[in-house]
Amino acid sequence: MYSIEQFQLLNKAESLIMTQHSRKRFAERGIGIDDIIFTIKTGSIIEQYPDAFPSPSCLVLGYSGERALHAVLSIESDKIYVVTAYAPDPDKWESDMKTRKEQTI
Repeated sequence: MYSIEQFQLLNKAESLIMTQHSRKRFAERGIGIDDIIFTIKTGSIIEQYPDAFPSPSCLVLGYSGERALHAVLSIESDKIYVVTAYAPDPDKWESDMKTRKEQTI
C-alpha cells in the first residue's frame, strides 16, 4: 500500500490530477490547490483502501494552516489523483480527526 512519503515526493501542483467535478466540489468547500499541497506536505495516512475502484487509494489527514483536511488520494504514473477532499465533520470524527466515531443505531 501507499506511504505518505510517496505522495510527498510527487507533491506539486503539476502532479495533481483532479476531475472537473472534484474541482467544482473543492470550490464549494473553499479548498484550493494550495490546501491540497499543504495537506499532503503535513499529512499522514489514516486509512488505506486497497480494494477501491478503479485503483487503490488512501485517506490522508493533513493541515492547511489551522484547518484539518482529509484527502482521498491515489498514485498512478507519477501523478497524484485527488479523488476528494473535505474538512472532517466533528460529528463523525473524534477530536484527533483520525478516528471515526462509532455510530449508534
